[in-house]
Amino acid sequence: MADTTGLTEADERQMLEAVQKWIEKKVAPVAMQLEHDNEWPADLVNDMAELGLFGALIHPDYGGLGLSAATYSKIVTLISEEWMSLTGIFNSHLMMATVVQRFGTQRQKEYWLPRFATGELRGGLGLTEPDAGTDLQAIRTQARRKGDKYVVNGSKTWISNAIEGHCVALLVKTDPQAEPRYKGMSILITPKIDPVTRAALPGIRNGKKLEKLGYKGIDSGEFIFEDYECDADLCLVGGEEGQGFFMATGGLEIGRINIAARSVGIARRALKESVKYSQLRRTMGKPICEHQAIQLKLGEMAAKTRAAELLVEDAARAYDRGERIDMEAGMAKYFASETAVEVAFEAMRIHGGYGYSKEYVIERLYRDAPLMCIGEGTNEMQRIIIARQLVKRNPA
Repeated sequence: MADTTGLTEADERQMLEAVQKWIEKKVAPVAMQLEHDNEWPADLVNDMAELGLFGALIHPDYGGLGLSAATYSKIVTLISEEWMSLTGIFNSHLMMATVVQRFGTQRQKEYWLPRFATGELRGGLGLTEPDAGTDLQAIRTQARRKGDKYVVNGSKTWISNAIEGHCVALLVKTDPQAEPRYKGMSILITPKIDPVTRAALPGIRNGKKLEKLGYKGIDSGEFIFEDYECDADLCLVGGEEGQGFFMATGGLEIGRINIAARSVGIARRALKESVKYSQLRRTMGKPICEHQAIQLKLGEMAAKTRAAELLVEDAARAYDRGERIDMEAGMAKYFASETAVEVAFEAMRIHGGYGYSKEYVIERLYRDAPLMCIGEGTNEMQRIIIARQLVKRNPA
């Protein structure tokens, strides 16, 4: 069964128009205030559930939309132009869902995916630990088999949806002595609440909510596991230990496309605001868009933003074809995120003092953009991945 359903161009256009109308009607009027207050956007989350965004990449057989990565990335870009934080809420959730959809047993798919698709259960991907970020093999959280259950101990940090979400796809060590280390890693679906009764489960608790430079509204937090128990058959993704490292990196592919699409949204908005402002702001008797210094900035901003769009499109189409895309996703994520940072910074310079003011969207774009260079694998690591794949695909 393919994970996506084909949409005609007309269907895709209609879907994008529906999302755009929602953005204009519901998101734009409140995004600035919610972001400045760092407030969880409960009403908008409910809207996103009604729009089907929590099931965007989940197959219709399980209640999802079954969108292609190409269509999904366009939705992410649209929303990110207005408020990037919202896309993190459903993308982190969909990374968890993708792991189950791609690698889970049939029972796991039938149990978890319908609940994920509606947003009844929301969550994220639990990889990062205080001493393990890009180096996933350095994690310390352990899961010990005890009869028909696993007992989990450890902690995770920088987990999106940690506070407001309900579960997490947790990367654990099921065999801490395994060599190489990745062979001892597995993924468990670990709910904070009983999926049926919604009662809180023992052994899992949240640590602090992490304060951030940007990316406000969405909760980034900690999970602490202390003798947490979960059903082995239902929660060990794929039903076999030792596959977690490859599941995690597979889930990161769509995450990197998402980060790249978010970056395009940030860059697009910064460019649009700059073009508009440069026609209104006048110095020395003419609009600043007529000054060569500003024209040079706008020209470079526009070219790089368009190049980023095309790299995202290229990676998304390769993903939809079922190809290995670590190089394509890495190129899109690396270039688009660096472009977002550069374009947001140039937009601030074009706006001058107004760009530094919280009354303008530019300062938010400027704060949001740097995360794109870090999230889902640093850009330093992306360049290494690109180079390794480039050599591997082109042997001498």
